[in-house]
Amino acid sequence: GYSTSEFIEKVQQRFSLNPMETEFFQPTEPHVFGMYIDNKWYAIKLKDEYMSFSNPVESLDVSILQKYLFEPILNITNPRRDKRLEFVGGLDSVQKVKQLVDSGKFALGFSLYPITIEQIMEVADAGLVMPPKSTWFEPKLLSGLVTHLLD
Repeated sequence: GYSTSEFIEKVQQRFSLNPMETEFFQPTEPHVFGMYIDNKWYAIKLKDEYMSFSNPVESLDVSILQKYLFEPILNITNPRRDKRLEFVGGLDSVQKVKQLVDSGKFALGFSLYPITIEQIMEVADAGLVMPPKSTWFEPKLLSGLVTHLLD
């Protein structure tokens, strides 16, 4: 593994990195990520020279993290199966990410800007498939089972 400074140095090869002086950081725009490591949040953004995408899936934030950070730096080649990744969803996901890192269960965590319905439609229109764990929706629709008695 890397030390924190070594990891940050590797991240800075492809991303701009800005320390955030907040307890939690949730990105407010696409292609900006929150990265939490060693009790500190950073806003990271893919550098402009890498911002060229051949299809709608490549432009998704989860795909950017996979292609430019998870695979080349952390050697995570299969995000569906790699035990070092855990998806955290929900309205309080940023707090959960911080808690998991602070507890020592994980060394770092990320927060992402939510995928928009337009992005999902672009992927579908292109005949492509959304990456794993990229379509968390809030609020959840209420569901249930209703039956009618048939005489």
